[in-house]
Amino acid sequence: MANMRIHLCSLFVSAILLTAAQAADRRAIVPPEFVPAAGAPAPPYSPGILVDGTLYVAGQIGQDVKTGEIPADFETEMKTCLDRVGVILKAAGMTFRNAVSVQVYLTDMDLFPSMNAVYTTYFKDPRPARTTVGVAKLASAKAHIEITVTAKK
Repeated sequence: MANMRIHLCSLFVSAILLTAAQAADRRAIVPPEFVPAAGAPAPPYSPGILVDGTLYVAGQIGQDVKTGEIPADFETEMKTCLDRVGVILKAAGMTFRNAVSVQVYLTDMDLFPSMNAVYTTYFKDPRPARTTVGVAKLASAKAHIEITVTAKK
């Protein structure tokens, strides 16, 4: 009976330690470029979350991190969007080669060929799995594209 109590106690302590270790493996990735200016409110999300070697990049739009502007030219907007993704990947110690899944949201599916032209310069073979969806609008009225990425070390 005493051995059973010791065994149960040991299992309980092991479960607590395992849970604590798992919680410690989850961290926010907030590159310096994404830190709000003094006095500005922080966004209600993290640019990235790294869990057990997997990075989940929050949806990024083509908004310049310094000016807050979205370029009028779609190709420039697309490059800016992917540059933002790249900054988050780098902050997590990764590159575009680590991407395993990408979700693209376009407000105009006629932009699909232009999106692909820029996309293929960032993501090389073998490219990650991808979903592209046409949407009515994005959170920023001026944005034409939003991209989320999942990457693995």
